[in-house]
Amino acid sequence: MIHSMTAFSRHEVKGDWGNAVWEIRSVNQRFLETYFRLPEQFRSVEPILRERFRKQLNRGKVECNLRFNANPETKGKLALNKELAEQLLEHANWINEQTLNSQVNPLDIMRWPGVMEAEESDMDTIQADILKGFDIALKEFITARASEGSNLKVLIEQRLDSIVTESDKVKAHMPEIIQWQRTRITDKFADANIDLDSTRVEQELVLLAQKMDVDEEIDRLFSHVKETRNILKKGGAQGRRLDFMMQEFNREANTLGSKSINADITNIAVELKVLIEQMREQIQNIE
Repeated sequence: MIHSMTAFSRHEVKGDWGNAVWEIRSVNQRFLETYFRLPEQFRSVEPILRERFRKQLNRGKVECNLRFNANPETKGKLALNKELAEQLLEHANWINEQTLNSQVNPLDIMRWPGVMEAEESDMDTIQADILKGFDIALKEFITARASEGSNLKVLIEQRLDSIVTESDKVKAHMPEIIQWQRTRITDKFADANIDLDSTRVEQELVLLAQKMDVDEEIDRLFSHVKETRNILKKGGAQGRRLDFMMQEFNREANTLGSKSINADITNIAVELKVLIEQMREQIQNIE
C-alpha cells in the first residue's frame, strides 16, 4: 500500500490521574524528522517515542505533541521534612548570632530544596497509560497516511491512463505526418523545377523519416507507465523510485517535443509534460 507523508491524528487518554491528549501531524520531507513537545515530567519517554516512529515510518517531517492535565483531587499533599528544617534553623540561628541577630524568614527555610515535598503520583502507571494512548494515536496516524496514499494512487493512475491515451494518438498520427512531409518536400522540388535523382530523393526522405521517428520514445513512455504501475502495486516506501520515474517520463516527453514538426504532436508533447508535472507534484507527498 502506498502511504502519504501528509496526515494528522488526535487521541485522548483518560484515567483517575487526569487526562492527556496526543496530536501527531506530518508533512512531506526528504528524510524522517521527528519533533516532540512534551511536558517536562514526560521527557524521559521521548527516546521511546522516537524509536516507535522510526520502526513505522520512513520519511516525513513529524510533529508530536502531548498535553497533560492532572486531576487536582489526586495531587499529593505537602509534607514537611521536620528533621531537615530543624537542622536549617539551628544553622540559621548560629548565623544570626554571628550577624547581630538578623531575622530568619521561615519561608526561606521552607523554600530550601527537600524541606517541603509533595507526594508523587504513581508516575509508572500514568506513563504506561499515556504510552498506550500514543500507540493508538500512531495507529490512527498511519491509517490516515494510508488513506491519503490511496487517494494519491488513484490520481496518479488517472494521469498514467491519460499518458497512454496521448501516446496512442502520436502513434496514430505518425504515418499521416510522415506522408504529409514527403508530399510537402516533393511538391517544393516540383514547384522549383528541380529535377533530382529519384534515388537521392528517396534517401533524403528516409533520413527525414528516421529523424521524425518517435517510436522509441513512445515505446519508452509505455514502458515507464508499466513500471510506475508496478511500483504503485508493490506499495511501501516508494516515493524516491516514483520521483525517479518522473525524471524518465520528462526525458521522453522532451525528446518527443524536440522531434515534432506538426502542431498536433507539439500539443500532445505539451499535454504529456503537464500530466507528468501533475504526477510529480502528487508524488512529492508519497513516503
